[in-house]
Amino acid sequence: MPTHEELTEERTHLATARAELARMRERTLALDVQSGNAVSAEALAETLWRRARSLEDDPTTALFFGRVDLDTDERWYIGRRHVTDDTGDPLVIDWRAPVSTTFYRASHADPLGVRLRRRFGYDHGRITAMEDEHLLDAAEPDAKSQILATEIERPRVGPMRDIVATIQPEQDALVRVDATTTVCIQGAPGTGKTAVGLHRAAWLLYAFRERLSRSGVLVIGPNEAFLEHIGAVLPTLGEVEVKHTSIEALTASVPVRATEATEVARLKGDARMAQVLHRAVWSHLVPPDEAMVVPRGSRRWRVPAYDIAPLVDGLAGREIRYDAARQLLPQRLAHAVLVRMEALGEYPDDRVQDAVARSAPVKAYAASLWPKVDARRLLHRLLSDADALAAAAEGILTPEEQQLLLWEKPSRTAGSVKWSLADTWLLDELGDLLNRTPSLGHVVLDEAQDLSPMQLRAVGRRCSTGAATVLGDIAQGTTPWSTASWEESLRHLGKPEGVVSELRRGFRVPASVIEFAAQLLPEAAPGLAAPQSVRDNPGQLDLVEAAPGDLAGTLVAQVDRLRGLEGSVGVIVPDARVAEMSAALAKAGIEHGTLGATHGDVDHQVDLVPATVAKGLEFDHVLVLEPAEIAAAEPDVRTGLRRLYVVLTRAVSDLTVVHARPLPEALAGG
Repeated sequence: MPTHEELTEERTHLATARAELARMRERTLALDVQSGNAVSAEALAETLWRRARSLEDDPTTALFFGRVDLDTDERWYIGRRHVTDDTGDPLVIDWRAPVSTTFYRASHADPLGVRLRRRFGYDHGRITAMEDEHLLDAAEPDAKSQILATEIERPRVGPMRDIVATIQPEQDALVRVDATTTVCIQGAPGTGKTAVGLHRAAWLLYAFRERLSRSGVLVIGPNEAFLEHIGAVLPTLGEVEVKHTSIEALTASVPVRATEATEVARLKGDARMAQVLHRAVWSHLVPPDEAMVVPRGSRRWRVPAYDIAPLVDGLAGREIRYDAARQLLPQRLAHAVLVRMEALGEYPDDRVQDAVARSAPVKAYAASLWPKVDARRLLHRLLSDADALAAAAEGILTPEEQQLLLWEKPSRTAGSVKWSLADTWLLDELGDLLNRTPSLGHVVLDEAQDLSPMQLRAVGRRCSTGAATVLGDIAQGTTPWSTASWEESLRHLGKPEGVVSELRRGFRVPASVIEFAAQLLPEAAPGLAAPQSVRDNPGQLDLVEAAPGDLAGTLVAQVDRLRGLEGSVGVIVPDARVAEMSAALAKAGIEHGTLGATHGDVDHQVDLVPATVAKGLEFDHVLVLEPAEIAAAEPDVRTGLRRLYVVLTRAVSDLTVVHARPLPEALAGG
């Protein structure tokens, strides 16, 4: 048990480390930007700004949260960022540094050279408690850390917190997988898969800074509410270089102004559509049937069609995008002319070839063989012209599927089309067929189980030369096209060699809640094991039956009770009841945000959450309204039960279920 004197010493070390961090930031801000040109000066200024941002200190948080004393007499304090004194000696070691792995993974069974591991408990940035483990002492029994349990269960209001102080050994192993490896993490609710993905992004930028700072790291989430929820995590770890986007925004090259039937969207998300679009693009090539004649000076150079055909076929057979090949063709044609010049004793150089390639006859001839293709016009033609679609889809889609794709009332022009969300996936595919999509160094993809094959292809293009971290839970798949296996998803992503790992220990969701929700799994996701809650606190589960005419009144009364507790309150309701329940809360004087309409997660203790927006979020106290109605709103039973499984597993401390209708049969015994 640490003594009072030791506690005082640690508080002194914390004060010194904070002072030195402030000094490091002040020194960065004092640096002058000196460069030979404006572009370099701007780049250097941005680098210094990012460095200063990474050195910002939040006095209400723990600058360091652990300490390891090694059997080599070395001592390291583990924290959110590296801090040194004015001589360069480390006061705090970044949690991402190799030596920090000993703090997360050492145990009595495998101490990894750690003599003592110390955890610190904080209250508003002040050390209030310490726990020691003597890992080389065989007589000391294994014991659960109360500080660790308190940190995991600590109530919060606002966005998601980092888990840097509570990372478990199996999570740390996934965070530190090599940058060239694509890893897919199957994780039940509360296992920390999202946090692992975000901490992996931070670790990759630390371990491979030079490479990934240039190529970029992108986090893709299911919606804007989710991005708002997780947006504060990386900055608290000192990382401001990671970009965020939603899966819808990723492919949003056109405004989405139309909806369509589920079966149509499912078909547009089918991987076979990539074959249809590929054939549609490359079918524009026209075989040469006339010679190319190029006047130059007093002579006319003639290249017969049978000599040009191999040039076109050679370009078409290469692993090259349509537009890139189209731009190369005039040079190939010009080279054929230069070969004839040289055969007659002339000595043309590269300037002559460039001039021939830019000449009107060559450009016109190349355009006749390799016409320009516009993605929107091509998709408009495919979805409005049965003959054009049949030519591209023959042998790939059945006649019935082709008919399903065709618009009932086509727009006259591509410019007047009201595109759907699924159309944006097709336009993104076409865009890549025409011009290669730039690749990032790493992509973190969350809630990946909900993506269609065409969406996965869109994500895969963004990391074609890098790797990906894929996060999700098959049991939480709530789209008609949700994946049946991670191997299938990785194949569509273009990463079939990806490694699939599973997190099963639940740290966020209490046992009473997860056991209640897990009753849905046998029907919602047969064969998938239920998560294991490892928390000592079982949490609280309350089933409240309301009178049919007093559903709103019961909800208001329960929310009023919950907001008297410490921490955030998530009120998850059927989408169709959002306006009604918001009005009821407002009438009762209960201030709240509405996720999907406002970013209430940041500003309010109480958030009203449409059921379709709840995925990936967490709240200390959760109230779920009318589970049967939430399930019935989905297009089929399986998807409905999966949606319900999602909303029931958002709670960190307790779950209240308010219902007037009978609970779904699987939950009736809960």
